[in-house]
Amino acid sequence: MSQAISNRAGMRRVLSMVLPASAAALLLAGCASMSSGPSDEQVAQVLKASFSERGPAKLDRLNQTALQKACSLPVGTELSKSVREELERAAIATIKYPADGKFLGSWAEGERIAQNGRGLQFSDSATAPNGANCYACHQLQPKELSFGNIGPSLYQYGKLRGSGDAVLKYTWAKIYNSHAFNACSQMPRYGDAAILTQQQMQHVMALLMDPASPVNK
Repeated sequence: MSQAISNRAGMRRVLSMVLPASAAALLLAGCASMSSGPSDEQVAQVLKASFSERGPAKLDRLNQTALQKACSLPVGTELSKSVREELERAAIATIKYPADGKFLGSWAEGERIAQNGRGLQFSDSATAPNGANCYACHQLQPKELSFGNIGPSLYQYGKLRGSGDAVLKYTWAKIYNSHAFNACSQMPRYGDAAILTQQQMQHVMALLMDPASPVNK
């Protein structure tokens, strides 16, 4: 018994250092009441007690969509084919193509957007344009030496694929809501989540597709 009390006291001290008092109390209560771990409701209470709204970062980010819940599975667990296809169909339905029928803007503006990683963080302005931060996950042009590899290389994207109507629509849809092609994709939903405006997406499209873009040299 004394060991259990000691362990609980130690846990309380650790939690008090990393969580607000209210969140730590909720988590301790959940662990004490359920030997198998806290319930989803208790976890949600801890999360909400641990965050506060600041700038563009609002508490509604803690509310998972049906897709996010389905993709928040334990490691080693996979979605069934039927669930995956249903989620992808729902994502496809969200896609809106350019109202003016134009897919391409300025590749130079697209490069600036691709290099810009600012936006949507608590320290960012809620009124300033967001960036796409494309280089965090992709290679785009050879002169840029700092890029991530979570996503595939996009170097010579348009040169290799052409600029036909089907390619333009696919690329736009992929940027707008990547979950349409991979239910649990890690790529941001730039259009569906209103991260980028239609004009910004047109500029990013030009970066990928325009023959004059350094991506296609």
